[in-house]
Amino acid sequence: MAELLNKIINKIEQASELYHRLVLVVAPQGSGKTEVLRNIQKNLGVAFVNINLEVSRQLLDLTARQQALQLSRIMEDILRGAETEVVILDNIEILFETSLKQDPLRLLQGLSRNRTVVASWNGEIKDKHLTYATPGHLEYRRYPAHELLVVTMQSDA
Repeated sequence: MAELLNKIINKIEQASELYHRLVLVVAPQGSGKTEVLRNIQKNLGVAFVNINLEVSRQLLDLTARQQALQLSRIMEDILRGAETEVVILDNIEILFETSLKQDPLRLLQGLSRNRTVVASWNGEIKDKHLTYATPGHLEYRRYPAHELLVVTMQSDA
């Protein structure tokens, strides 16, 4: 695990020089991303946010249309409240909810303009593309991975 922690910390340092300061920790659900990210939080003394919990709490009283329109602002408020230069985002699955009509990667990239964001990503890197879910699934996403800072649980991508 120490090697993986060092890889993530190195990516965080690399991100500080980039336009989008986003580091994705990519692995399938249940592979131990949360434990690794909690260790990063302890080692660096940075904020850790469970996005599913925080966002769902704030979306409860909004209509479906308001939810889609205000998600970006809600995410910005959550990160602003974190008050650290590096923020770890775990459990981001709610961002893929089709009713919210968002592009999760673009949303995360936008949030990473003013601070370094380390986000867990349930998926994989395959054929030089970052994926979420499986083809045919409503929440399926596929992005070119060549300009992304990614650490996989198996090896660096």
